[in-house]
Amino acid sequence: MVTKQERRNKIKTRIRGKVSGTAERPRMTVFRSNKQIYVQLVDDSEGKTLVSASSKGMEEGTKTELAAKVGQAIAEKALAAGITEVVFDRNGYLFHGRVKSLADAARNGGLKF
Repeated sequence: MVTKQERRNKIKTRIRGKVSGTAERPRMTVFRSNKQIYVQLVDDSEGKTLVSASSKGMEEGTKTELAAKVGQAIAEKALAAGITEVVFDRNGYLFHGRVKSLADAARNGGLKF
């Protein structure tokens, strides 16, 4: 029987085979823990994180609301760094709930993906 973690790693590997980021269009990767959500903009050609944001320190609201705040925060930081287009990497998570909330908020904040 395949566990949830093995299933997610299989999906993650498949996605990473197709998605990579550059300096002009970095990869926006999401990590979701039980309590927090983290997002980074990564330039895979250099192996560097350009911008990051997380829900640490944000204590008010539901997890979905916090994800939306993180999406807005990453959009603001990216635009300040001169990044307007990204490639979205959902990191093996299903595109609903917190991941979708974060992505929608980042789109509304001005990022294109």
